[in-house]
Amino acid sequence: MNVIRGGARAISIEVPSRTNGRDARRGEPSVSPLLERQHAANITTRRLSPSDSLQELTTLLHRAYAKQVAMGLQPLAGRQSADITEKRVFSGECYVAVDHLPLDDGRTKQKLVGTILFHESEESKGPPWFEKKEVASFSQLAVDPDYQGCGIGRMLLEIVERRAVEEGAKELGLSMAEPDRELYDFYIRRGYRFVEHWKWPYTNYRSAILSKTLK
Repeated sequence: MNVIRGGARAISIEVPSRTNGRDARRGEPSVSPLLERQHAANITTRRLSPSDSLQELTTLLHRAYAKQVAMGLQPLAGRQSADITEKRVFSGECYVAVDHLPLDDGRTKQKLVGTILFHESEESKGPPWFEKKEVASFSQLAVDPDYQGCGIGRMLLEIVERRAVEEGAKELGLSMAEPDRELYDFYIRRGYRFVEHWKWPYTNYRSAILSKTLK
């Protein structure tokens, strides 16, 4: 078992069995070799701090979106500079997942391994669905490839879903690259559904707008 700590809550996650690099039970990517080598991963979630490195966060985004870039897509998060990262994350509420790595002197080093952005303020016109008063939205969900498959994405989604409920929203929407069917299926398994298509001016693909009814 790997223990992942999200806020004040500890979540025990069973390491998935490996079948050609996927979880044999759910068809999801298996946990990475890095986490398999660890006896336990001490991962916490929190708001982005002013002391966090925006360059480290930008590198995390580039790594997480590298698969889409390899598909020939141009997601902003996969190519943006640290300056753009700063502008984006401070336009809304940015949350991060942090791994606490032990150092030889007994201290720990915090490594950013995941992030999500709630209520990003976009300069470009957004999809009609996002304009509805009862709809909150999130963007820039990313998990370091070495840490994918162990529940960090789910933890980050739970944060923004909870925040949306706290703000009185009835729906939580997102925009994603429609050609990335693996990511699309991930959201569908989490209870999201297709709403409409949208084309952002800074990408080279059609986006799928998905939404989840909040309880």
